[in-house]
Amino acid sequence: MGLEKERTDTPVMMDPDEFRRSVENIRSKDREGSAAAEDRDPDDINALLKVGFEDVIAEPVSASARSFDRVWVASHAAFELLRFGFYRLLSALLAVPVALLLGGVFAVISCVHVWVLTPLVRSVLMAVPSARVVWGGLIDQLVAPLHRSTGRSLSAIGVTTLET
Repeated sequence: MGLEKERTDTPVMMDPDEFRRSVENIRSKDREGSAAAEDRDPDDINALLKVGFEDVIAEPVSASARSFDRVWVASHAAFELLRFGFYRLLSALLAVPVALLLGGVFAVISCVHVWVLTPLVRSVLMAVPSARVVWGGLIDQLVAPLHRSTGRSLSAIGVTTLET
């Protein structure tokens, strides 16, 4: 809240008593809702979304760049009302379709994992010992003689260095 004093001739669109009552209703509902509400994010997955008015809008301490107290309170109330209102509206419109979509995606992923990937990996792992024996035999019969003869041919070459 600001420290400056407002002039009495400043026009306000709302009666001060009505304004105070509306702000108190918003604050009391917010306190009641947060105290009684269950923790729907126990693992703190959405910690980045815990944004308050002070995190977005802030005025400096100097009196030269401050708005009127009522403007500050009204903007705070408007911010909170719109934030909660739009969130609830979008949640009401999108929560069920997105939940159905993600449920389907996770069901497909689970089905593919259980019925395709796991049997495929198990089959490959069962075939690996046999493939290792076959591969080792191919290497011993085809590549090893070539390398052995090359090694014997090159082993007869002698290299000497002359110092000048």
